[in-house]
Amino acid sequence: MTALASGAFIGAVLGFIGAGGAMVSVPIFLYLFDFTPIHATTAALAVVFLAAVAGLEPKFKSKDVLVKEAVIIWALGLVTNIGFGLVITKIPDQLILLGFSLVLIAAGYSMLKGPIKERPEKSMPIWALVVLSLLVGTLTGLFGIGGGFLAIPVLVLFFHTPQNKAAGTSLLIIALNCITAFFAKSSIWPEINWRYPAVIALSAVIVSRFASKLAPKSPTVHLRRGFAFLLFILAAFTILVRVVN
Repeated sequence: MTALASGAFIGAVLGFIGAGGAMVSVPIFLYLFDFTPIHATTAALAVVFLAAVAGLEPKFKSKDVLVKEAVIIWALGLVTNIGFGLVITKIPDQLILLGFSLVLIAAGYSMLKGPIKERPEKSMPIWALVVLSLLVGTLTGLFGIGGGFLAIPVLVLFFHTPQNKAAGTSLLIIALNCITAFFAKSSIWPEINWRYPAVIALSAVIVSRFASKLAPKSPTVHLRRGFAFLLFILAAFTILVRVVN
């Protein structure tokens, strides 16, 4: 039951917001299923990839996915994504958790930023694509985070992409990054008990599909604010319980 509820929550986050699935998946594996940080980030990659793919179908049907931009961001970030994914086992758990907590705080802050309205869409310049891609690849390789929380505000706030289209593009970026980092960490697969991730993934996939369809009619701003405060709480808890102690 805990695994089913966890998956439903992850799917809802991805479907409604278009980001943040891994940021709740990792703490769920850490605190509810007693995974190590490395195992938690690896299992989260599989769960979030499947949930993101499930949420993509309605986004493609409504033409809310910028495929070219998503693929370019993924491709440019391969260096940091795969590179950090291959050396993650050599990084101390405490350092991983501290970095993850700081990312949660940054993500929460980004969720509180409101979208710019009534402005025409702008193309993303090459330098911005490169910087964003490398940052997203780093987050995925180190912390199992797809990087949607970073991609969405950049697309919305700086390039005036409509919120729904930014969320759809984010899901594709998340899916591509997660599957890449997941295979980069193949050496860790045998160490993980996949029973819980499998149940969580199934639940997340089902809920993500429904949430993605309902997202355009939902109060996205309020959902993002509530999720931001949840990230702050998770970050504080992780630092106090797992890093300091």
